[in-house]
Amino acid sequence: MTDRADTTQERRTGDATLPPAPWRSVALWRRLFPTIVLIALCLVFAAASPRFLTVSNALIVLQQATVLLVAAVGMTFVVMAGSIDLSVGAIVALAALTAASLSDQLGAAAIIPAIGVGLVAGLISGVIVAKGKVPSFIATMGAMVVYRGIVLMFTRGAPVSINDEGFLDAYSGRTLGLPHAVLIGLAIAVLGLVILRRTVFGREVRAIGGGERVALLTGIRIARVKIAMFALLGLLCGVAGLLQSARAMAATAQLGEGLELDVIAAVVVGGTPLTGGIGSIGGTVLGVLIITILSNGMNMIGVDPYLQNIIKGAVLIAAVFITIDRNKIGIIK
Repeated sequence: MTDRADTTQERRTGDATLPPAPWRSVALWRRLFPTIVLIALCLVFAAASPRFLTVSNALIVLQQATVLLVAAVGMTFVVMAGSIDLSVGAIVALAALTAASLSDQLGAAAIIPAIGVGLVAGLISGVIVAKGKVPSFIATMGAMVVYRGIVLMFTRGAPVSINDEGFLDAYSGRTLGLPHAVLIGLAIAVLGLVILRRTVFGREVRAIGGGERVALLTGIRIARVKIAMFALLGLLCGVAGLLQSARAMAATAQLGEGLELDVIAAVVVGGTPLTGGIGSIGGTVLGVLIITILSNGMNMIGVDPYLQNIIKGAVLIAAVFITIDRNKIGIIK
């Protein structure tokens, strides 16, 4: 009798330690969501247009995705830490303007001041958020207005053309059939993956997103990490601005407008929730491909541009609905 009671108790204890089946299925669905959406989009657009699954269109998709990917890698760190940056598009425009203005004098070396401008812009946002204790949403929204105003002031609405062939060849040329910009984007994605998985900084970012108070008690210097992650995002936005200006052969006042929404959408759709704490660069790459293929496919089959915005918004809402961790939020407002 005692043995049976002990066995029953062990079974109950063992069952209690197992997570409920519904939660396991939800977690699995969250992980598979980006892959399922990507496959579904490819199947739909391949059926709708025979031109979709072609080598030429694949190269177009890769080129379109590069700028978004470079900025999204940096945004992954920021969102994973529970923050956000709305100044991404404006920093890209500012860096592109810097590269275009100095390309005639510096050629391909214009990458240095362009990246420098992005790095400084990111540092400023990081200091305001970390040291000034200003919410990242407000700080970066103000920075977005300031940086966009600087671009408008210098361009006066007119494009700044890039005529230096060395600059254009360095970033728009091809190696083994792949554009240099695509190779740069892939290299940055790999570097972001290594930083996130193999460095102390990557673990600290994840810890801050999981719980800032707990991270502080473990000895993590919260302010230093936050400044570093915003600086990293600014630096990568500088690279994105450089690549975008080389592709367009000019810097315009409207360059990068709305990019911040696509970047945030790519990160969230890729499985990094706005609540922070979890996420991956691989997921972000999938999210970038989803956003890019969605735009590419809708343009190919002739979807109305206004309807495209509605569809993109619906995809973003669905992604947030599926990936958000409601256990980390006491009250949804």
